[in-house]
Amino acid sequence: MATQTKRATIYFDPDLHKALRLKAVETSRSVSAIVNAAVKGAIAEDAEDILFFEKRAEEPLISYDEMVKRLKKDGRI
Repeated sequence: MATQTKRATIYFDPDLHKALRLKAVETSRSVSAIVNAAVKGAIAEDAEDILFFEKRAEEPLISYDEMVKRLKKDGRI
């Protein structure tokens, strides 16, 4: 079964576009494949961050001042 793809127009900084084209040639991949992999990685990272925050949602909040005091007390700053 063929993978369906959607077409989009993306405007790159000229230097970034040149770097993408060079990387595509060096890695025998298309610019689209490189961009898709980068976007997937960014979205996966966001999903991981959301899960982390959801797991900690029930933890008590600490003020900035309290955190600084704790860090000083522990010798971290």
